[in-house]
Amino acid sequence: MPEGSPASRLDGSLQLLAATETLAGHLPPALKPLARVAYNYAWSWTREWPRLFRSIDPERWQRAGENPIRLAQEVSPRRMEELARDADFVSRIDRLAGDLERYLAEPMRPSQVPADRPVAFMCAEFGVHATLPTYAGGLGVLAGDLLKEASDQRLPLLGLGILYSQGSFHQRLDENGLQHEFWLETDAERLPAVLVRDLAGSRLTVEVPLRNRKVLAQVWRVDVGRVPLFLLDTNLAANSPADRLIGARLYVGDRETRLAQYALLGMGGVRALRAMGLAPSFIHLNEGHAAFAQLETVAGLVASGCSFEEAAGRARAVGVFTTHTPVAAGNDAFSADQMRATLDEVHLRLGLDWEQFLRLGRCHPDDPYEPFGMTPFALRMTGRANGVSRRHGEVSRRVWHDIWPGVAVEDVPIEHVTNGVHVPTWMASSVRNLLDEYMGRGWENNVSESHAWRCVQDIPDEVIWGLRNRLRTEFVAYVRERSVHDRLGRGQPIAYAEAAARVWDERVLTVGFARRIATYKRLYLISALPERALNLIRDPRPIQLAIAGKAHPQDEEAKRTVQQLFTMDAMPGVSGRVVFLEEHDMAMAARLVQGCDLWVNLPRPPLEASGTSGMKSALNGGLQLSVLDGWWAEAYDGTNGWAIPAREGLDAATEDARDASALLDILEQEVLPLFYDRGQDGIPHGWVQRIKSSMISIGPRFNTARMLNEYLARAPARPDPAERQQADAESTIRE
Repeated sequence: MPEGSPASRLDGSLQLLAATETLAGHLPPALKPLARVAYNYAWSWTREWPRLFRSIDPERWQRAGENPIRLAQEVSPRRMEELARDADFVSRIDRLAGDLERYLAEPMRPSQVPADRPVAFMCAEFGVHATLPTYAGGLGVLAGDLLKEASDQRLPLLGLGILYSQGSFHQRLDENGLQHEFWLETDAERLPAVLVRDLAGSRLTVEVPLRNRKVLAQVWRVDVGRVPLFLLDTNLAANSPADRLIGARLYVGDRETRLAQYALLGMGGVRALRAMGLAPSFIHLNEGHAAFAQLETVAGLVASGCSFEEAAGRARAVGVFTTHTPVAAGNDAFSADQMRATLDEVHLRLGLDWEQFLRLGRCHPDDPYEPFGMTPFALRMTGRANGVSRRHGEVSRRVWHDIWPGVAVEDVPIEHVTNGVHVPTWMASSVRNLLDEYMGRGWENNVSESHAWRCVQDIPDEVIWGLRNRLRTEFVAYVRERSVHDRLGRGQPIAYAEAAARVWDERVLTVGFARRIATYKRLYLISALPERALNLIRDPRPIQLAIAGKAHPQDEEAKRTVQQLFTMDAMPGVSGRVVFLEEHDMAMAARLVQGCDLWVNLPRPPLEASGTSGMKSALNGGLQLSVLDGWWAEAYDGTNGWAIPAREGLDAATEDARDASALLDILEQEVLPLFYDRGQDGIPHGWVQRIKSSMISIGPRFNTARMLNEYLARAPARPDPAERQQADAESTIRE
C-alpha cells in the first residue's frame, strides 16, 4: 500500500468509501451519485442540492431534519424507482454530482501550510449543519463556517472536536414561558459520519489518562467539503458508565465532567492525530476548551528527551489561540481539587511538580488560592493569541494584562482577527442569484474584494425592494406555521395558537431578536419600557417581532429573560405580533437572518466579543441596530444601520435605562419612518439606499474568506516583549 493513501493514513477515508457504497446499494443505479453527495456536507452550501433533495419527497425531507442519508433510507422504493425513470431528474443529479466531484478533486492551493501537514483546528463545538448536533451557539457556528471556508479556498485544515451522544439540549416552553430542557440520543449511524478503523478493521481508539484510569475514545470522521472533521467519543463498552458519559452533553453543568471533556478534546485530540498518522503544521485552539492539546504536545516532547522549557518552546512555535469572550462564565477555571481528581499525575509527564503545573494556569502564579484557568494556560502555552474583533482585542489586553506584569496594556501580546461568516451558507439563494447578475458569476471567489461589491449600488431600488419583500413573505409563512405548532404543543387554546397566523403580515417591518440567551446579551431591554414598546407594535405603522434563543439550563437569570420576552405576546393589543420561536438552531437561524428587515443586538459593553448574526442579516439585505460593541464598533459608519453608543462605567440599572430609551428612540424616530415612507412608486428609497450601503460596507469585510486569509498572513509568533515576558513566566514556574 503506497504511503499517504487513504488506508495507510488511517484517517477514515476508506470507511467513508465503504459507507457510501453501502448507501448506494439501497438506491437504483441511476440514483447512486446521491450516496456520495449525502456523505459530504459540501451539498449544504450549494444552491441546488437542497432543492433537489427536497424535491425527492418534501414531507420526508422535513421529517428527516434535512438529512440526506435518512432521506435516502426512508423514501419508499417506489418513489425512488419513479425518479430513476425521470430522465430530467437523473440528468440533473449527474450534472450536480459532477460539479461536486470536480470541486472536491481540485488540488490544495499553494500556501505556507504544506498539503500533507494541515492546520489542526480544535474546538469544543462545530456548527456545520443542523443535522450534526455538535454545537450550541455562535462559537460552534463560527468554527463550522471556518471549516467550510478552508474547503472553498483549498487550504489544508482539519477539525477536531467531540461527537456528543446527546448533543446540546432541546428547548420547550410551557404556557407560562418557563423553559424546560430535554436531551435526545444521537444516532451516529444515521449521520454522514463513519468510525475510523485501523488496518485490521477494528475501530481506532486512543487512551486518555483521566480520573486515575485510562479512558478509551474512538474517532469519527465527517467530511465538510475538502476538510475532514474528526470527533472523539467515549461511549464504548470498555469504559465505565461514568466515563462513557464524558462526551454525552455539550457544556455539561457538572464541573469535573466538563474538565474531563476538555482533557478528552485536547489530550485525546492530539493522541488521535498521532494514531491516524497526521502531523499538523499548527494547532489552533479555538477558545480555551482545547488548551490541553498543548499539554499533550509538551508531554510527548518531554518523553522524547526534551526539557520542559525546550518542549514548551517548541509547542508554542506551532500553537495559535483565539479567545472568544471576556465574560467570566466563558473562561473556565477549576479548583486544585478538581484538577487533581481529573488530571492527577499529569504533571509528571511534563517533568514538573504539582504546584509548578498549577502555576501555568494562573494569572498570578504565586497565588495558591487562584484556580487553574483554561484561558491563562492557553495564553502561556501558545505562540500567538488574538481576540475576535478590534474592540475585543483591546478588552482582552486589559483583562489578561496580569499574565504579563511589567508590560504596558497596549503591548500585551494579544492581537485581533475580526470574525466573519461563510457567505454561501448564510446568504439566501435568491440573493446569490441576484448578485450573479450584477456582480458577475464567480463573485464569490472574490468575496473580500471591496470593488466587487460596489456594483450593488447599481441594482435598481425596485429590484432590491422586490427581493426583500419575497424574503420577508417566505419568513412570515414560516413564522405562521411554527408559532401555531409551538403554541398547540404547549397546550394553549386554538384561537391563541392561530393568532400569529392571522396577524403576522408580509407588509410589516419585521424585527429579529435571536441569539443564545445570556444575561449580558440584554434581550430584556426590548420590554424594559413596556408601554413605549407596545406602542410600536400597536402603531398604524407597526413592527412585528420574532424572538428566539436558548438559556443554559443552569442560568436561571437567562431563563427569566426568556419568560419575560415570552409574556410580551400576552399583553393587550399585541395580538400575536410578538412570537417566541422555540428550539433555535442553525436551520431556524438561516430563516431569521434572511427574512428579517432589522436585526437588533443589545449587549452590555464591553462584553460582546464579536457576534456574527448581524453580519448574516446584512448579507441578505437586513439592517443592523446594535450597541457599538463587538464587530459593530468597527463596521458602523453612519449610513449602514443604526448604533447605540457604548459607555462603560455606568451602573447596570442606569445603563439599561439609557440604552432601552435609546433603542426605542431610534425605532420611533428613524427606523419606522425610513421603512414606511414610500415614494410614488411604493418603494422606501431611503431604506433601500441604507441596504445598499450595508451590503457594500459589510459584505467584503465580515466574511470568513477575509478572516481565514488574515490568520494565514500572520506569523505564529508574538512580539519581542511577549518573548521576554514568557521567559520570565517560565522562570516563575520553576521556582
